[in-house]
Amino acid sequence: MEQVSCGSCGRVAEERPPTWSLQVEERGPVWLCDTCTRDNLRSIEARLDEAWW
Repeated sequence: MEQVSCGSCGRVAEERPPTWSLQVEERGPVWLCDTCTRDNLRSIEARLDEAWW
């Protein structure tokens, strides 16, 4: 498995922990560590399709 880094804070992990989340942005897929995911949860939820609610 290859290293992954958080697209927000730059934190690096040897393997992607299950608590990290994937965000798809214009520049492509971006991984967020558990801390940044928690900090940005409302922003992430706002981008979900209405079908999720």
